[in-house]
Amino acid sequence: SRYPEKWIKYIELMVEGYTLPKIAERLKIHISTAFYWRHKILNALGSLGFNQLQGIVESDETFFRESMKGREITHRKAKKRGEKDKKRGISNLKIAVVVAQDRNGNMIARKAGTGRVKAEEIDTVIGEYIHPSALLCTDTATNYKKFAKLKGLQHETVNESQKQRVKKGIYHIQHVNNSHNRLKGWMERFQG
Repeated sequence: SRYPEKWIKYIELMVEGYTLPKIAERLKIHISTAFYWRHKILNALGSLGFNQLQGIVESDETFFRESMKGREITHRKAKKRGEKDKKRGISNLKIAVVVAQDRNGNMIARKAGTGRVKAEEIDTVIGEYIHPSALLCTDTATNYKKFAKLKGLQHETVNESQKQRVKKGIYHIQHVNNSHNRLKGWMERFQG
């Protein structure tokens, strides 16, 4: 890099959720430089070693609207700002992100695909990050039951549709649902 002295400030601005144009303006770098630096940092973070999640591991998926900002759209009609999706609920127009978190605060969040997530997709994105002795705690979705069986994990389910928030005083998915809210709040700053 030609500006190693600007990297620390860049990372601070990125974590605070500044947009690329604002980062470029503040650091007096070109917008394309800001774009490439973001991807270099994210790739570096993704390549760091990660210990497996252990103990009670909560997992659930969350969904994001697909952003085609700056790209040519071929598979659907373009949307105006603030316009709702044509399909309600979970559909292939939504990006599924599987989030798993243990009670020590270690977390993994990975894109699994579009629409409803299958057990095989869950295994592909987070399977290697869960220790074989971990106890998986999820909602009652059948894809997680199948995933737990596939990996040979102990599995406890919480039936949130029946207003069951905590089971046996210890099993819940409140930490991972809180992570969903923080992740969505952080992503909103980037406006797509």
